[in-house]
Amino acid sequence: MAAYKDLVGQKITKVTSNPGEPKTGQMWYNSTDGKLRGLGIVKAWASGAPIASGRASAGGAGIQTAALMCGGYTTAGVASTEEYSGSGWSAGGDLNTGRYALRAAGTQTAALAFGGYMPPGYVTVTESYNGTSWTNAPALNTGRSQGSPAGTSTAALYAGGGTPTTITNSEEYDGSSWSEGDNLNTARTVVGGSGIQTAALAAGGELGPPGYTAATELYDGTSWTTSPASLNVIKGGQAQSGTQTSSLAYGGYTGTAVTGATESWDGTTWTNLSPVALATARNATQGAGADSTSAVCFGGDPQKSETEEFTSSTNTITAAAWASGTAINTARNSFGGFGLQTANIIAGGYGSPNVKNETEEWDGTSWTEKSNLNTARSHYAGSQAGPYTAVFITKGNTSASDTSTNATEEWDGSSWTTVTANPTTGQRNMGAGTQTAGLSFGGLQNPAPPAPRVATTQEYDGTNWTSGGDLNTARNDGGGTGTQTAGLAYGGDVPGASAATEEYNGTAWTSVNNMAIASGYYGECGQSQTDAMAVGNLYASPDNGCQHYDGTTWATRPLLGTARFDSAGSGTGTAAMVAGGGTPGNTNAVEEFTGETTATNITDFTTS
Repeated sequence: MAAYKDLVGQKITKVTSNPGEPKTGQMWYNSTDGKLRGLGIVKAWASGAPIASGRASAGGAGIQTAALMCGGYTTAGVASTEEYSGSGWSAGGDLNTGRYALRAAGTQTAALAFGGYMPPGYVTVTESYNGTSWTNAPALNTGRSQGSPAGTSTAALYAGGGTPTTITNSEEYDGSSWSEGDNLNTARTVVGGSGIQTAALAAGGELGPPGYTAATELYDGTSWTTSPASLNVIKGGQAQSGTQTSSLAYGGYTGTAVTGATESWDGTTWTNLSPVALATARNATQGAGADSTSAVCFGGDPQKSETEEFTSSTNTITAAAWASGTAINTARNSFGGFGLQTANIIAGGYGSPNVKNETEEWDGTSWTEKSNLNTARSHYAGSQAGPYTAVFITKGNTSASDTSTNATEEWDGSSWTTVTANPTTGQRNMGAGTQTAGLSFGGLQNPAPPAPRVATTQEYDGTNWTSGGDLNTARNDGGGTGTQTAGLAYGGDVPGASAATEEYNGTAWTSVNNMAIASGYYGECGQSQTDAMAVGNLYASPDNGCQHYDGTTWATRPLLGTARFDSAGSGTGTAAMVAGGGTPGNTNAVEEFTGETTATNITDFTTS
């Protein structure tokens, strides 16, 4: 019998406490509690941020932390592309030809999309992606959909599929043209595929009448060979990712039911990982992944937006999520939140029957009523980057009849003081900065609505207001954060929901990348120009959506538990809070956001 050290190169050590960062394969005896311990492998699916635009039958490429989704079906074939970072989805360049039931291969920055269906028929279109835009490439010889894809952007393979009859034909792409390859042994469509052009794997699929197959075939660059090992679950329409020797197949349709079944391929055998399965069973789905230990699954029929990540590691992963928190005392909407998740204030807002002046403080445990605003108001702007004990707010709506004000107030941690009025009267404006270096921008000009939207910016130094540079897009009810010299404006009503995002350098606003989802009337979280979140939405679906800006790109984040608009936000992109809002009735519900965390999975073993 071989010793443990001979097997893994490490001996079992005796310790009095568990090691802080154990190594893979390490085992130890804890003499304090008398237990033999080591690292255990965790295999699981965890929820990821949703697709900005839910869809079925899209193309997928890349790996778990850098995936690409293109085309697909919503209410018709679409051309949009979305990119996944491992945290959320952001917009990529549109396909030149919208379609669904297409296939893709390669990476997020070097992909190939080919085939598909777009009424009135099956297409031969091939397009190449460089990480920014799609370029038309030489067409397939045979228009088809939902075949088995493999390879890279310059060395791809496409086998089988529907024309609409199921076919065995395969084609190879060398970066310049498609040429005929060897035929599959079993004609099939909605078939899974993984690997590269010279070492590919095709599994499952629909035969057409009479049904589905679990058959697996291997390609060596010359010919297809049927493997003696088949999928454990007969199905088609599943996602498949990885290599010829390390692949994962997940989701699909069995002929009678949609499934979340997940199977792992080791080059010889498929292993059903049950009870490990997708939380959301789905058909016509796609995914991406480097091997059988990691994958991301996205979309599915009917127009699913859910994203799930698969990991097989010694870490237990807790996905980012929103969870219920302690309710505020006064239900309201259209008000501001200032500070962090664990320490903040909220003030004013609108709630039946009129605007509010109540202020509440959160200490991480409970909400406490504090001194009221001097001017009751909703739809105002304030400092978003400073401490919650030194806040300013300006402008706003002071009545149920939409009366605007130019009143400015400062909070010192105990009470509100009326200070120098804003040079213009208005409401539904946005704010940024601190109490002594702040911004007020956009909004609706006095008189009350329907008033014109404005692009003007005012700068506040704690005593006086001066004019700053105008926004490029006039808007109201958008978001603002950052500082006076590094501010951010995003989304809003223009009219209708806007995705426009602008950055302020202390002098002028510059347009940057748009939001992932055009939005308005939402909660604002974040403390800087490189950390902002829009939470909830009045205008667009999903109305419980969340999206984050990292200074370059907007990407989706996990959904709120309760859809709402015009809530108060505070905190950061990894530890945020939203309070109240419209549902459409006013709510006092609070939700708290926690970013993804990982923890080492230490497992107990017997000592026999």
